[in-house]
Amino acid sequence: MSKMVNPCKYEELSDEEKYELLKKVINDYQRKESNLIQILHLAQVIFGYLPFEVQTFIAREMDLPFSKVNGVVTFYSFFSTRPKGKHLIRVCLGTACYVRGGKKLLSRLKEMLGIDVGETTEDKQFTLEVMRCIGACGLAPSIMINEEVYQRVTPDKLQQILTERGYSGR
Repeated sequence: MSKMVNPCKYEELSDEEKYELLKKVINDYQRKESNLIQILHLAQVIFGYLPFEVQTFIAREMDLPFSKVNGVVTFYSFFSTRPKGKHLIRVCLGTACYVRGGKKLLSRLKEMLGIDVGETTEDKQFTLEVMRCIGACGLAPSIMINEEVYQRVTPDKLQQILTERGYSGR
């Protein structure tokens, strides 16, 4: 079985090359239904997300009904059927963050980026999501960009935080 411990980015591959790589992954995992979640994880690494076409390919290659593959993809929140931006912004809307201004941060981010929750900017730089708790309740409100947590965030600080990530205004 192939080891893909530190998967690199596959953005530079053609779609044909991505599908060839995915077929190899499926074969390496012996086309077993018990390996479906792992195969889906690796497919998401290769393609960046799991669109209908990739799910259909996996179902066909594994001889599974599409509904089985799609059911797993839509059940687990770590799978995405939409492309995500380079910077994944998650706004905490847990109780402490919500009470201390999390909703205002979310509104400001929507306004700044011109997108709604679950959407990605046209330039593929930012995706906006919400989460229930980041775990930094004492320093609320908090947001997370990729794996970095920002605490005691105010709507005014958002401009500076996003500018550090390449935001130039919309």
